[in-house]
Amino acid sequence: MASKGNAALEAMIEEATVDAYGDDEQLTALFTMIEEHLSVPFTTTVLGVEVTVRKINLTADTIVAVCARGQHRQRIDLLDLPLPTPTPDGAGWIDAHRHWAGR
Repeated sequence: MASKGNAALEAMIEEATVDAYGDDEQLTALFTMIEEHLSVPFTTTVLGVEVTVRKINLTADTIVAVCARGQHRQRIDLLDLPLPTPTPDGAGWIDAHRHWAGR
């Protein structure tokens, strides 16, 4: 998916964070939108290895993707997660999160 324009991303951020005050509440609001709209599981490649993103979690200070390969699990900051082509449904919310975070 091509990167959304800044205006579209800012509109998504505004939609998610309209009632949120401070960075913690805004992060939680963005997580909620990602959790509601992102289609999981999906596969992607991390450091040359195919993994399955099983779910998205909110930690104290970031949003992480829980990735699996066989019995192994690894949490990867959503800001650092490479997205596959084509992107999964709802991946625009990841773009909005990255824009909000300045990435």
